[in-house]
This record gives sequence, C-alpha cells and structure tokens, in this order.
Amino acid sequence: MAKALIVYGSTTGNTEMVAEQIGGHLLEKGTEVTVKNVTNTFPEDLSENWDCVILGASTWGDSEIEFQEDFEPFYENLDKVNLKNRKVALFGCGDSGYEHYCGAVDLLVEKMGELGAVIMNDPLRIDGEPDDSSSDIKEWAAEVGDAI
Repeated sequence: MAKALIVYGSTTGNTEMVAEQIGGHLLEKGTEVTVKNVTNTFPEDLSENWDCVILGASTWGDSEIEFQEDFEPFYENLDKVNLKNRKVALFGCGDSGYEHYCGAVDLLVEKMGELGAVIMNDPLRIDGEPDDSSSDIKEWAAEVGDAI
C-alpha cells in the first residue's frame, strides 16, 4: 500500500479542510494517509518512508507573498532536508482578488525545484471557500493517487 504524508498550514481552517478532503479521497483509493498540521511537523519528517509528500499552505499579504504564519518557519528549514527525487504535490488556498493569488504555492514550486523534488501534477489552487471547489479537489486528488 502506498503511503502519503499531507502537511498543511491553516489559520482560518480552509487549508485544513482541503488537506482532510485530499486525504479522504486518497484513502478511498487505497493509499495510507497521514495528515499533519505544520505546527506538529518537522521538515525532517518529509524524509521518512513516504511514497508521496503533499504540502498545503495558504497565502497572506497584499504587497508581498506571505505564507500562513505557522508554515513559514517550516518552509525556511526545508533546505535541511534531502528531497531529491521525492514525489511531491502542492496545494494552497487564497483569494484571487489579491495580487499574489496563491503565491505560497508558487514559492513551494520554486523550492521543490531547487531541492530536486519531483512535482507529480499541477498544483491545486483554491480560490475562496473550499466547499465551492470540492469537485476540483477530488479530481486533483485522483491525479495524485494515480501518480503515486
């Protein structure tokens, strides 16, 4: 059975909700899933025996890209982890009314590239309330499940 780790940072609960939905869809497809809040996770945890690591962060800030406050220290320490050839998938919540819509996802894409990780599919970007994007979340999770 494939094993996936989902790490999310959430202030309002939206990113947590998306992480739980992704985990549920992967579980239905037979993947063993661990969902963790970034506050209970160390970057080194990504090096464990996972077939896939999924990272989710919301974006804050109007004039510059800001990670959700709990996710930022985790992101800053990712350079300490060997992610070369690690399968990853990325998602984030944001508001398209802001200049840097889901900019945290863009920063994660860049960081994963620098670290040699393999991004499995196009990142998922949720605009506004996750309830309005449930079919997109399910479709994206299916892509991830197929790529594990």
